[in-house]
Amino acid sequence: MINDKVTTHIWDRFVREGVMDRSRISKRISESWFRCQQAGVNPSTAECKTILAGDLLIQQQEKNAALIDIAIPYMQKICRIIEGSGSIVLLSDSSGCVLELEGDPETLQMAKKSNIVRGVRWTEDVGTNAVATALCTGEALLVNGTEHYSSAYHHCCCAAAPIYDGGGTLIGILNVTSPVHRFHHYTFGLVVSIAYNIEQQCKIAEQNDEIELLQHSIGRIQSGGLVAVCTNKQEIVLTSNELQFSVPPHSRLKVDDILQEGYKELYRTPISSANHGRIIGYSVYFAVGHQQFTVENQRRTGFIFRGESGSSKAFSRTLREMELVAPTDTSVFLNGETGTGKEVIARAIHENSLRKDAPFIAVNCGAIAPQLMEAELFGYVEGAFTGAKRNGHKGKFEQANGGTLFLDEIGEISPAVQVALLRVLQEREITPVGGDKVIPLNFRLITATHQDLRELVRKKAFREDLYFRLFVYSINIPPLRDRREDIPHLVSYICKNNRWSIQLTEDQMQTMMRYHWPGNIRELVNVLERLSVLSRGENLSGLDIRSLFGNASDCGENPDFAESPNRDPAALNYQKRVQKDQIIWALEQTGGNVSKSAKLLALPRSTFYRRLRTFKLDQL
Repeated sequence: MINDKVTTHIWDRFVREGVMDRSRISKRISESWFRCQQAGVNPSTAECKTILAGDLLIQQQEKNAALIDIAIPYMQKICRIIEGSGSIVLLSDSSGCVLELEGDPETLQMAKKSNIVRGVRWTEDVGTNAVATALCTGEALLVNGTEHYSSAYHHCCCAAAPIYDGGGTLIGILNVTSPVHRFHHYTFGLVVSIAYNIEQQCKIAEQNDEIELLQHSIGRIQSGGLVAVCTNKQEIVLTSNELQFSVPPHSRLKVDDILQEGYKELYRTPISSANHGRIIGYSVYFAVGHQQFTVENQRRTGFIFRGESGSSKAFSRTLREMELVAPTDTSVFLNGETGTGKEVIARAIHENSLRKDAPFIAVNCGAIAPQLMEAELFGYVEGAFTGAKRNGHKGKFEQANGGTLFLDEIGEISPAVQVALLRVLQEREITPVGGDKVIPLNFRLITATHQDLRELVRKKAFREDLYFRLFVYSINIPPLRDRREDIPHLVSYICKNNRWSIQLTEDQMQTMMRYHWPGNIRELVNVLERLSVLSRGENLSGLDIRSLFGNASDCGENPDFAESPNRDPAALNYQKRVQKDQIIWALEQTGGNVSKSAKLLALPRSTFYRRLRTFKLDQL
């Protein structure tokens, strides 16, 4: 217990008459009293009324997850030291929002009646108090009894100390609140000492994150282009050569410094730690002035790709293969899922070949009835069959003569057409249906399918000899989920081509980048078209764009959807079901003790709490 140097008489005289006895009160407390008086704080009934709850509190805790994970063991240590004193240990962020509370259950229950709960924001709006005043001064502070501006807290003694990060920025406050008559003189020193230890651990964690970020950065900038990697504080740790040569050297270069050099930020992708899973930085992609950034569109070799290439390694490999095969006459086989843009790839190969001035003819074999396929490909003469055109019809092979024929969904053709196609590839000539005149051909063939042709051959559904005729030079087209970093580029390209004025927030763009995209680029175009309709006269900044996805239940690689609290628990994937079962098991083993359960599963307490809320287990 410590003696209260500020008597009730001194406090009463100040709040009634505005007279301050400076010889009996510290400078920091007197300054705070004057601030409270000028702000019109009620000295009798002040109470914290600003309380974050639900998703807002979760977001604030997620934002400060690193600090929370480091601080909680220290807070629990303080509780063990001062056990039985009726004290509360709390951690706030730099805004005064209480992130975590520790203490005896009875004490926490009593504190709840005074709105001392997670999410409450301690500022000087409720009068002089250790947390808020320490935030104002940036110094450790003891507020004892009647030193509180509000009489509602005259029974409390509070000790608070600030926590700074490696850059000297105040990131939080550690505070112990006790009844005046049970506050021990060493508590203030304990709080200051523990806050310093937390601060040092935060700095070490920050350094480790920066080292890991550097390791991640090397591969990300080697793809070329105007790209930099920055920390969560927007400090650049590494830039690509293109940026390094054009941006002045700076010891602590920030994203804003690059923007001031005439660049604009095109988009950014988060980088998560392999150690703790939190975001430790971003890859930031820039454009010069109004020009859109791409990696491969400006290839020094002169290869032209009229689509959007983006910056991913996966699609860069595809472009490199296209560039190598384009000048040749080799038959090309494109393997890719539906909606990946196979026809765009085929057209690019044609436009970079020696046949670029000749026709490019595309045929979707899956869209033509089997009985019409032969006539469509090989043509027919007048009177060949009932309904035939008067002058006959020139088939797709003949239309592509001298140029390139692209047969999409080649796996859909019938056995009879397979035989006829094999003969054309061997003889390089056709005979129209119902005719007897042989027409010599000179064409290049590009085929594509989303099916596994090897499996079709194994099942005898596709001729093996035809397969080897087609499968000369194979190019794999990666699905959109394997080139997520290209999504912002594609969004910009699609909107520009369609004249859609769509402004996405960073959160909305990140949601797009986390989605599984079973429909690939075709599905992306559909989502953007829906957004273009909704954006007419409306602000889309608050829209949850997941509702626009054609297959929102497909969360195969989408942690955001998989952990959404609003998602039907019955629809959880296998991994999430296992996580939920583990949490239930841990709680059963520890009698519902959250701290012990998190430790049992080797999870940070903040992660354990998040999963409790995700699976709605906090309501049990």
